[in-house]
Amino acid sequence: MSSASFRYKMVIAVRTDLKLSKGKTAVQVAHAAVVCALNSRKKHPILFKKWLSEGQKKVVVKVSGLKELYQLKKEAEDLGITTALISDAGLTEVEPGTVTCLGIGPDKEEIIDRVTGDLQLL
Repeated sequence: MSSASFRYKMVIAVRTDLKLSKGKTAVQVAHAAVVCALNSRKKHPILFKKWLSEGQKKVVVKVSGLKELYQLKKEAEDLGITTALISDAGLTEVEPGTVTCLGIGPDKEEIIDRVTGDLQLL
């Protein structure tokens, strides 16, 4: 399936200021995707089913720090988009409770892009 056929997506924004290892980053992104999907399934079941049925497009982007992450969260929620703020348990690389990333969506691609369209890929 080509990317042109996707109408729905999820975006995970990751803090680059934490300097997480690749493995730790992957785990945090996975947490965000799972929590967002579960939240979306409850809040927006039709959007969730459409996203699920077309292949669950996910895009990972970078943000400079916590302030930018919270700004994205507010912008997404103001548009009615599902979000999931992920805090780490602190067992390996960061202190307990450190916010590492934010899941946004799934939702229509053009709505998500209003919040995350200017961010660079991780």
